[in-house]
Amino acid sequence: MSGERRQIVLASGNQGKLREFQHLLANLNIDMLPQSQFNVDSVEETGLTFVENAILKARHAAKISGLPAIADDSGIEVDALNGQPGIYSARYAGEEASDAENNAKLLKNLEGLQETQRTARFHCVLVYLRHGDDPTPLVCHGAWEGRILEAPSGDHGFGYDPLFYVPSEGCSAAVLPKDVKNSISHRAIAMAKLAEQL
Repeated sequence: MSGERRQIVLASGNQGKLREFQHLLANLNIDMLPQSQFNVDSVEETGLTFVENAILKARHAAKISGLPAIADDSGIEVDALNGQPGIYSARYAGEEASDAENNAKLLKNLEGLQETQRTARFHCVLVYLRHGDDPTPLVCHGAWEGRILEAPSGDHGFGYDPLFYVPSEGCSAAVLPKDVKNSISHRAIAMAKLAEQL
């Protein structure tokens, strides 16, 4: 198998994610291809966990493309809200909600809480399927601990980054330089585990 390039489809339409995976897997002789190249539409995320949703997406892309597939499902879990927004992170304030709307809803729901009550973590679950009927998906999980600020800070990143305070760095995820974030984030942790397995 050495020297032979493998093709894997990424079960996502996100160009940023595609670039991240291409960069991470570059020296593993893997070509990451976007699902759009195979006319794979997005699948309804009916799972109740990050793992279930990632498997749904990977299985859908693998079946349609006929290639191995990687999918991720990620979001933020806030302890004071019993783990919300969780799997609904991207649509917390509604189906077509913007990052700003999701952030505003999160801040409103945490109003009046002390710093110590604002603990949270980002989760990223990556799933690799060898084919559409693979009964043993490879599942890699990364978590990134922090807390929710009382107001947004920084303008890098996306999603909840401006509200996510990273204690080890002393700033929000949206202030971190990209290379720093990409080496310590939940996705970086999950990707490192996946790269090791592949």
